[in-house]
Amino acid sequence: MASPLRGTRTQTPADDARLTRSENDAPRARTRPGFGLTDVSLLLMALIWGVNYTSVKYATSVIEPLAFNGVRVTLAAISLVLIAQVATRVFTIEPEGWPGARDAIALVLLGMLGNGVYQILFVEGIARTRAGDAALLISAAPAFIAIIGRLRGTEQVSARGVVGIALSILGMGFVVIGTTNANGDQRATLLGDSLLLISSLCWSIYTVYLQPYTHRTGGIHLSALTMVGGMVPLLAVAAPAMLATDWTHVPTLAWGSLAYSGFFALVIAYLFWYAGVRVLGPTRTAMYANLQPIFAVAVASLVLGEVITGWQVAGAISIITGLVLTRS
Repeated sequence: MASPLRGTRTQTPADDARLTRSENDAPRARTRPGFGLTDVSLLLMALIWGVNYTSVKYATSVIEPLAFNGVRVTLAAISLVLIAQVATRVFTIEPEGWPGARDAIALVLLGMLGNGVYQILFVEGIARTRAGDAALLISAAPAFIAIIGRLRGTEQVSARGVVGIALSILGMGFVVIGTTNANGDQRATLLGDSLLLISSLCWSIYTVYLQPYTHRTGGIHLSALTMVGGMVPLLAVAAPAMLATDWTHVPTLAWGSLAYSGFFALVIAYLFWYAGVRVLGPTRTAMYANLQPIFAVAVASLVLGEVITGWQVAGAISIITGLVLTRS
């Protein structure tokens, strides 16, 4: 995951790297020509997030999902706090440092939802359904974000946006139907899809309510605080599973998946996102994030042997078309 801060138009699990100067950076983004190193890093970001679905799917087949999740989010939180400290003190990036007490507490509380509850539902959902379908369901989060923003009066949804939302919801339906037809254990699969849809809704609520803080807090520090917030409920729920797991018998490949999911997907990819928004602007950066379900479906097919179904293709086309319309 998940997810990802561009006001009320941010994508998913993905995505938690934050931006505070997107409007100021927009002119610089428009004057930046051609395809450069930043574009390459954003392609790598989408690939990292796409591969993460397969990584999580494999790891949770040999490690209790809650134990896996508790360790990966703790790793990410510690890494982001250290990176934030080094960024400010050594490289004078985000020299304003940590926010005031009130904002810091609010960010930790929001992180409990966006990186805590979300991650619990996200990983438990992937453990019970196909990795490719999980990526497609999570990628539809902008539709929820647009709906929530419209209900709160913070988002104006055009006629094109309404069509995009409808297509995204239709695409989610295609994916769920295709998943149950392709999987023998329909009850477990439907549970997994349901958990992922609820997690996407949690992420969307989190994203909408996080918007004001993105204008007051640097992206790295904001990511660190919200990840620490996510670590709190996760450790509370996952501690028994973490203690009960015999970590000495965890396969080497599963340790690799744990490190990949905790560090690359939750830290490195977020920093790529943050740099992309600063250099290219939020809209162009978000279009790269839309590539992750394509990578996810392809990798899940190659590595896990997941068969790409007609329903899945129809769902992917519908969701991605909906995303483009919603963002335009």
